[in-house]
Amino acid sequence: MLDVRHFSELGIDRTGPMSVDISTAALVEAAVRLDEGSLSDEGALVTATGEFTGRSPQDRFIVDDRAARQVAWGAVNQRMPEAAFKSLHARIAAHLAARPHYVFNGFAGADLRHRMPVRVVTELAWHSLFARQLLIRPTDAELDQHQPAFTVLSAPTLKADPGRDHTRSQTVIAISFSQRVVLIAGTAYAGEIKKAIFSVLNYLLPDAGVLPMHCSANVGKAGDVALFFGLSGTGKTTLSADPERALIGDDEHGWSDRGVFNLEGGCYAKCIGLSADKEPQIHAAIRFGTVLENVVMDPETRKLDYASEALTENTRAAYPLEYIPGALIPSVAGHPRVILFLTADASGVLPPVLRLNEEEAMYHFLSGYTSKLAGTERGVTHPEPTFSACFGEPFMPRSAETYAQMLGEQIRAHETGVYLVNTGWTGGPYGVGRRIDLAITRKIVQGALAGDLDRVSVRRHPVFGGSVVEDVPGCDPGLLDARSTWQDKAAYDRSARELAQAFSANFDKKFANAPAAVRQAGPRP
Repeated sequence: MLDVRHFSELGIDRTGPMSVDISTAALVEAAVRLDEGSLSDEGALVTATGEFTGRSPQDRFIVDDRAARQVAWGAVNQRMPEAAFKSLHARIAAHLAARPHYVFNGFAGADLRHRMPVRVVTELAWHSLFARQLLIRPTDAELDQHQPAFTVLSAPTLKADPGRDHTRSQTVIAISFSQRVVLIAGTAYAGEIKKAIFSVLNYLLPDAGVLPMHCSANVGKAGDVALFFGLSGTGKTTLSADPERALIGDDEHGWSDRGVFNLEGGCYAKCIGLSADKEPQIHAAIRFGTVLENVVMDPETRKLDYASEALTENTRAAYPLEYIPGALIPSVAGHPRVILFLTADASGVLPPVLRLNEEEAMYHFLSGYTSKLAGTERGVTHPEPTFSACFGEPFMPRSAETYAQMLGEQIRAHETGVYLVNTGWTGGPYGVGRRIDLAITRKIVQGALAGDLDRVSVRRHPVFGGSVVEDVPGCDPGLLDARSTWQDKAAYDRSARELAQAFSANFDKKFANAPAAVRQAGPRP
């Protein structure tokens, strides 16, 4: 039976119809009937998220109470008074109760020892389908016993009132660890549901000795696990979808004393520029049941235009893990042999691959570097370095040092190799040089996974530290030295110094109290 305490305990009578744990087909039908989306020629549900085509990190709040004592308060983790949360909770519950709404009961966490039952109550049918595809779907027996440890209430058409609700705008994502409730209002971007649950796990799992990670993961036939860290657009999903290896998951994982496990039951892949040639597994996963966000579709032919940025560059596909052939289900594997930090360096100065020791790995994990490109945000006219601690700072309620210390301990305990892989530019910056070919990056990744890069000659990078790998099977050695690919060597040196200074300034500002060995392991301007 559905537990409706989120309504009844607030004194709210439910008057709108409620659909509970209905099928994928029924949710697709409802979304189309209610004009929430349309079917593509491949059967995927194509939706648009309106004003918000991405997350709204400045509108994320955590209730400041005893249950939040380990929260690292600041610009990322903003405080919300408990009274404001309770008032907003009542308004959102009343809003949902008064209209048709959808309930999905599922789980987060493939490892049964660390599995969290989750309930998602949504105003939109396609949001419920999104939750169904991205969380772990229960069996009938599990559903009968399901009791949520956390509930998400999503009401995109309800606007927050900054004066009353203690919010920055009419949009809000608020988490209460004592009430075990997430509130989302004023945004139709479904990724907020996924990331809110991830944020909750990022706070809770360390107490169970589990390192939560914003990364993709796969495993080879010999049981060799690989982790792929990186911010949006760096290639996590693309590189982890390897037909020769089983996909564990594409975005969120835990690392326990037994190994790695997926926190989700689906994938949330970026679609811009998607092609069957370069990303065959992801392309094939876009079919009936898949939710497409902001992908442009011809209204007559229903054909998809993956190259179009008319709505946003952040086009997305949400589909269950089993849509990927050979995916590992249940998504639980051993300890990683290799960790790959992916960065799309638009300045073109980082080499395609650097081998990192433990302290260097912690430095780059804390830094979480990639580039913003010109034209992707208003006011960005040239590539700009951006840093996101743990490659997922907006979702980390605890201090970044907490997660970095846990990572260092795991690397040391399991002798995991770590590499920094540049999936960005070479031969010059964005607009001058060229993007490193995906085939080259795949060879680097394959070399790391096979252990080949452990045995080749390396040299210390004079600016960025780490060890430059001088030989990758199947790659032109000339491509592995970023400076040699630039015609203007003086321009390279200037750009390298500028990026090193950006690294140093960011680290000094955020992590001045990090261990000396870690502070000294980074780039030197």
